[in-house]
Amino acid sequence: MNEKDLKSMIESILNEMVGNETVPAAEAVQEVVTKAVVVTDPQEGKTESAVGGLVQATMPAEEQVDEGECLDDITDIDLRKLLLVPDPEDREGYLKMKEKTPARLGVWRAGPRYKTLTSLRFRADHAAAQDAVFSYVSEDFVKEMNLVPIATKCQDKDEYITRPDLGRQFSDETIATIKQRTTNQAKVQIMVGDGLSSAAIEANLRDIIPSITQGLKMYGYEVGNILFVKHCRVPSMDVIGDVTEADVVCLLVGERPGLVTAESMSAYIAYKPTVGMPEARRTVISNIHSGGTPAVEAGAHIAELIKTMIDRKASGIDLKQ
Repeated sequence: MNEKDLKSMIESILNEMVGNETVPAAEAVQEVVTKAVVVTDPQEGKTESAVGGLVQATMPAEEQVDEGECLDDITDIDLRKLLLVPDPEDREGYLKMKEKTPARLGVWRAGPRYKTLTSLRFRADHAAAQDAVFSYVSEDFVKEMNLVPIATKCQDKDEYITRPDLGRQFSDETIATIKQRTTNQAKVQIMVGDGLSSAAIEANLRDIIPSITQGLKMYGYEVGNILFVKHCRVPSMDVIGDVTEADVVCLLVGERPGLVTAESMSAYIAYKPTVGMPEARRTVISNIHSGGTPAVEAGAHIAELIKTMIDRKASGIDLKQ
């Protein structure tokens, strides 16, 4: 885009936004273009975004209101109670249907497009999902839960995403730490992995760990030190099984986040897991979160399931035979 076209575009924008009475168009356009040309790289296609920011800066001071307050969190809105369809024929029936699913039903439209609220909520949920994948469980939280911190061979999140094989392997030093900090041949070894959602761990662990340990205690099983695995993939529990020789290994791990929630956790449980075993030997309890199976309820179910595995010496599809 040349300077002449840029001037024309900005003048049109300014006239629509602030009008000729507030900002002299010619003067404002020249100022914006001068600044825009400096920061714009035509080959990178950045003209529009650069100009957009500068146009905002030319608005009169009285129109730039900053009350020092944050906007309401749009993700606090319960989608199951949100109905944007104007004058629905059966409003109660519509809402009853929405209560049964977190799907985005009844969002309506503005012409052929989503309404603003729907579009913003979609982007906010997508951002939350990205944050859950690329953020870390805080060290303070790991200490608070009295977990033993270890890590797989992944060095960072990028490597964790692109090299799943490293997320199921441990260094010799880490193996030595596992042996030192866990009970050999324990009945139950619990481990926690960040997985693909650190948010899921911090949202559910405070409730699910006491529920599991208290449930197991009722069955006569004591739980030793609980491991926290950074950059964790599910098959890392097989290595822990080989190293500790525990009867049952239970991995609590963050699920891949979606647009419904970024705080969903899964429990992968296996009887005497070993490296290279078939996936069919794992038993999985998924969708552990406030909008799915509550953590306390899931913990009680997990404890009962572990007791059954120990009694029957089986897990996965073998447990159903």
